[in-house]
Amino acid sequence: MPLPAPASHEVIVRIKAASVNPLDLKILAGQKQAAFPVNFPYTMGTDFAGVVETTGDGVTGFKHGDRVAGRLSPSAGGAFAEYAAVPADLLSHIPAGVSDEQASALPTAAATARQALFNVGKLLPGQHVLIHAGAGGVGSFAIQLAKQAGAYVIATASEHKLDLIRELGADVAIDYHNSELLEHLGGMHLVLDTRGGETLARSWATVRPGGSIVSIVDNTIKPRDEIQAVFTAIKHDASVLSDLLKDVEATRLRVLADSTHILDDAHGALEHLAAGHSRGKVIICIGS
Repeated sequence: MPLPAPASHEVIVRIKAASVNPLDLKILAGQKQAAFPVNFPYTMGTDFAGVVETTGDGVTGFKHGDRVAGRLSPSAGGAFAEYAAVPADLLSHIPAGVSDEQASALPTAAATARQALFNVGKLLPGQHVLIHAGAGGVGSFAIQLAKQAGAYVIATASEHKLDLIRELGADVAIDYHNSELLEHLGGMHLVLDTRGGETLARSWATVRPGGSIVSIVDNTIKPRDEIQAVFTAIKHDASVLSDLLKDVEATRLRVLADSTHILDDAHGALEHLAAGHSRGKVIICIGS
């Protein structure tokens, strides 16, 4: 592909790292064309970290050499590449103490966790929250954010990841293969559904009257009886990403990196995530 030129209010970013999200797999499979229509040729990837190469007319706050992170529109894509043209208002400065790999992991997963728990789920200190797939990209951030907010955190994961989610802050760790434990769990103020299907179906019984389920995967979910239920999709906000980057720099937020791949093995990164066994984020390292 030719090196892009910046339009007005755009920045050309030399990408150093990108992270893979489940949404990338759905776009690759053609499952999101209605929500995020793409035109070919199409370069995949939304989440990235890199260095400002050039800026277009009207750009303020960014200059050549600045380290930045951001999230591209899924319809535009472009993160799995050496360079990308990015609207300046999508960018956040990366603090000195945060690596490119850490920064690239945050835009979708950490922001989704924060939005689902607090903006949508209205989680408060002392409340009980159930977080599914606690060792995954969104789940690993959600456990930490909920615990720091003073919630009592119950999280699910496969048996060999239970110690990990306890390290992240889960008060109770449940093997998701043990459906009996989940069926006897009750009193949740909030459930964060990251899996849908049978996991979501079993979650209804865990929620107290007046509680909520927030799903990031099932856009058909509807309230039932006295339980609120809502689907949420990430809305990128550069100021939120800036806050999350500061949390990582201050070691308040841990980035769980499962594996790293080179750009020539982007397909391997996608396949690894699709296998469903990753711990945290899968990262593509692009430039030195």
